Order: sequence, then C-alpha cells, then structure tokens
Amino acid sequence: MESKRFVDYYNEGIYSINDIRDYMKASKISEDGSAYEHLGLTKDEYDLWKQNKIVELSDILNAKKFKIEIINKAKRFFREEIAKSHELNTKKLIKLKEFNLNPFLDKYKANFLTGNDSSESIAKALVYPRVLGTSINTTFGNKMQKFCSDVLEGFASTTSGIDIEFVDLTDGRKKYCQIKAGPNTINKDDVDTIDRHFQAIKNLARTNNLNIGLNDLIVGVFYGEKDELSGHYKNIQKTYPVYIGQDFWYRLTGDSEFYKKITDAIGEVATEYDSSEMLNKVIKELAKEIESKFK
Repeated sequence: MESKRFVDYYNEGIYSINDIRDYMKASKISEDGSAYEHLGLTKDEYDLWKQNKIVELSDILNAKKFKIEIINKAKRFFREEIAKSHELNTKKLIKLKEFNLNPFLDKYKANFLTGNDSSESIAKALVYPRVLGTSINTTFGNKMQKFCSDVLEGFASTTSGIDIEFVDLTDGRKKYCQIKAGPNTINKDDVDTIDRHFQAIKNLARTNNLNIGLNDLIVGVFYGEKDELSGHYKNIQKTYPVYIGQDFWYRLTGDSEFYKKITDAIGEVATEYDSSEMLNKVIKELAKEIESKFK
C-alpha cells in the first residue's frame, strides 16, 4: 500500500501549509526528485511555487485536490446528464415531426450518403446529423450552467453575473470568470451581457476599493483553440481576456496537461456506451413512416 505524503495529510486537515513550508525549508530537493515526490508534488508543481513566488503554495495544493474532483465529477456528469439526455433525444427521432424536411435535399443527401434514396437511406441522412451534431452539441450547451455548478463547485462564485472565481496559477491573480462552452457558442447579445456583468464588477470594485484589474475579468471557454474563436469573442477580447481550451484549464489547475486529461476522461466514459443497436432501431422505425407517407 502506497504511503501517505504531505499533500495527503494536508487534504485530511492533519498538516497545515506552515508544516509543509517548514519541511521544504529543512529539505533540499534531491536530483532524483524523491523529496518533492515525498511531499506529493510533481516537479512542475514544485517549480511553479518555488520559481514564481506570486502563487501561494495553498493555491497549488488546493488546485491539485480539485483536479481529481473535477475529473471524477466530469465523468459522472457526462454519464448522468449528457449521455442520458442524448439517448432520450435520439429515441424521439422515430417520428418525422422531429425534423424539418426539405424535399429538394433529403433524397440528394440520402444518395450522397449511401448511393440510393431508399426510405432507410433517407432516414439515415436525417438521423445521423441530428444525433452526432445538433442534438449532442445543444445538450452540452444547455447544460453548461449545471456543469459549472456540479463539476466546478469548488470554484463557485457568489458574485452576481460571474460563474466561477479562482486564483490563476500563472500569475497569482484572482479571476472573475464567465464560462462558455466552445469557440462559436455566443452571439452578439451574449457579448453585451458579458460586458454589463463585468461593468458591474468594476463598479463594485471601485465602491469597495477592491484590487480588481481588467485582466482579472475573464471569459473561460471549455474547448477549442485560440484561432477558432468567433468574431464575437474577438470583440470581447478588445477589453477583456478570453482563455480557451488548454490555456483556460492550465490557468485554473496549474497543470499544462489537464485539458488533455479531462478530455481523455470523457473519452473513457464514451467507451461505456455502444448505442449502435438503438440507433439502428430508430432509423428503421423512421424509415417505416417515410415509406408509408412518401413511397
């Protein structure tokens, strides 16, 4: 059984930050890394604190603890919220009323997909884009607020208009963050809403003499790359930082690889599901209605 480390005792409330600091002062980090491994830190985590004194050790340790919670909660969230909703929405697609039919394109798309315009081919051309595109993307976007409250509850904000608050582990500054799903998931009205919320925070800071700078009011985007950000995000960037994908998760957790870790964890959840049989049943049922109405 693996022996406990200082971080484990800290998480259990047995040791304090001062206890760990005292150990660090009394110990020299050896070449093989055994000392900071004994502490329960990675070399990157140790270097982050040792070389960048603006980041508190307590913030690094708390982020380390939260990383494990985020992974576990994210996997549970995708099982209970995303996968279940996706399945329910898929089962509804046995009825033509669930689709906006286009007689000019439906047969064309069926031929393009399968090489023929049979009822089943038309059904496939209708169902596949919905199930693998619109449905799951809409579900994820609609549940973004719940994702924040469930998975990121350790960073929950009590400030109106702000989703989460956290210490940015790249600059040591407290960030007030609004969360968005992806690089194309906001519109012009969202830009105005974000600006109003941030203006309110700036007014509050002035009234209460709080040390909140423009770079402390941020938009965090769960997935994507910087060059994929839409024009609406770029408008926000004229005043406030927008951190997306790997950059956002790095600032939240202090782990440059966390974006890959959390997406890989969701990928593990996906391996638990094989919905091919259910999908085939939906397509066959929809094909029967197509056959009865149009063939």
